[in-house]
Amino acid sequence: MSARTAEATDRAAVPNAEATGRHVEEVLDRLAQRDDREVSAAAEELVRVLMDFYGAGLARIMHLLGSGTGGDGPQALLRDELVTSLLVLHDLHPEDTATRIGRALDSVRRQHPAELGEFDAATGTLRLRATDSGGCGCPSTDQQARQAVEAAVSCFAPEVTSTQWEAAGDRSEPALLQISRRPPTAATAS
Repeated sequence: MSARTAEATDRAAVPNAEATGRHVEEVLDRLAQRDDREVSAAAEELVRVLMDFYGAGLARIMHLLGSGTGGDGPQALLRDELVTSLLVLHDLHPEDTATRIGRALDSVRRQHPAELGEFDAATGTLRLRATDSGGCGCPSTDQQARQAVEAAVSCFAPEVTSTQWEAAGDRSEPALLQISRRPPTAATAS
């Protein structure tokens, strides 16, 4: 296949914005002609939500490229949760799953430390180990930390469908040692 033929084939595969817009309008018009107004309204809402999502992603890309964030070009895009989710959604992300999971954990590690156990690609299960965050150890705080970690992972690596948390290990508490000022006397001991 010549370079010119390959280029023509590539251009044919790229959707035309005007034709795509007309097609969307035709589908929405067909739905509006049906008696079910609820289905038509849901379809229009779906189109609006997707347009907002992609619009936000494109705006973020333009902002990151225009601001020269960190001076590292594409790396700034790969660190952004919204841009990463769009790239992964369309199987365009250049990094593998393990790298993106690591990036997700790095993005929240200062506030919510967690260590990677392993990822089972067949089941989509990610095992994580909770680490000591230096917090109060309250169940609600631990739950919030886990939710933050899971949210970051879902943005950077949506192929993770479930997480299993393991304890960081047995952390034995030191024995409490009672210290008094002086040994008890016979009078206080009785």
